[in-house]
Amino acid sequence: MGWANIYAAVYDPDIQQGIFNTDYNAGKQFVWFSLSLVLIIAVLVMDFKFYDTFALPIYGVVMLSLILVLLFGREVAGSKSWFDLGGIRIQPAEFAKLATGLAIAKLLSYSGKKLDNIPTFFTMLVLISFPAALIILQGDTGSALVFASFIIVFYREGFPGFIIALGLVFVLFFIITLFFRGEDFNIMIWSIVALGFISGAVFFILAKKKRLLKAVSSVLVAFLLIGMAFSVDYIMKNVLKPHQSKRIEFLVDPNIDPMGIGWQVTQSKIAIGSGGLIGKGFLKGTQTKFDFVPDQSTDFIFCTVGEERGWIGSLIVIGLFIALFFRVMFIAERQKSRFTRIYGYSVLGIFFFHFMVNIGMTIGLFPVIGIPLPFFSYGGSSLWSFTILLFILIKLDAHRMQILARV
Repeated sequence: MGWANIYAAVYDPDIQQGIFNTDYNAGKQFVWFSLSLVLIIAVLVMDFKFYDTFALPIYGVVMLSLILVLLFGREVAGSKSWFDLGGIRIQPAEFAKLATGLAIAKLLSYSGKKLDNIPTFFTMLVLISFPAALIILQGDTGSALVFASFIIVFYREGFPGFIIALGLVFVLFFIITLFFRGEDFNIMIWSIVALGFISGAVFFILAKKKRLLKAVSSVLVAFLLIGMAFSVDYIMKNVLKPHQSKRIEFLVDPNIDPMGIGWQVTQSKIAIGSGGLIGKGFLKGTQTKFDFVPDQSTDFIFCTVGEERGWIGSLIVIGLFIALFFRVMFIAERQKSRFTRIYGYSVLGIFFFHFMVNIGMTIGLFPVIGIPLPFFSYGGSSLWSFTILLFILIKLDAHRMQILARV
């Protein structure tokens, strides 16, 4: 389905290029697709103990590649994230997610500790932050944000849920403050103060601490939230890059720059909406064919689905992804090996984050950060990384009974 949609996204009715023509994205993606079948065979033939034994060396090699690409990589679209190997571009950041998932699974399963243990938590935080920081230095903030998906693994392995909820409240405060910017200052102050202390009260109720400590923590959380809200202007003007700030502001007010920073999302929503219930038909989309939607075969591939397949086709694609997520969760939960279970939730988190953010940004629910839709977006590195990521889990699951026998 992904391959067909890439062909549809770049199809030119005047040229009528073949789907196997390697001068165009669809033909190139077929080559990547064919090579990914070889990778699948290699992953399945490999001894399943290899992935546990060499998880940390794999992580080390990929981290080295992230450093080397900063020195010798090729810059594409403002991001120095690619190795150019004889006309073939490889993006190490795509494989960093896989390597980090293996490393987290290895260290957590080896230590035998849960993530409510502070030293263990900070070890995992360093493990995730290191590749994310290197990717940010490359200029690829979108790929770096994917490492936030490991919070799903953390929660499953004992990280306190109320801290995750607190993080979501911080995000909510940030968004609410954006809505209040430019409005009556007194209204903004009292609204933020009220919300801050309401959140502190919720924290007081949920936190499993002694009463005095809970009270102090609740007040501290309230003031932190209030301080964070008042720092939004500083973050928007001094921390984020101008185009990143504008993309966030566009979510709050779609009319601020419809012909500039909002062009992609506006045209994306027009394309998806124009598909109606059943779509315009295969190769009959107009918004995507005539380049109204930028990056239509990569980050905005879902526009082609919506325009040509309509609401029903979009629902089928979303349904398939949801079925995949539940299947991966089921596989992870039936493991007796903690390494495989943790790795399974890493797979789930990475796939879900890509799915949620990619489709969300095409319909204006998330800012445009430039990450692919798994198995749909054009790109060899992403296709390979998603393929290896998934089939390592399949290989480990296939040998779960052998693991049980040894235990």
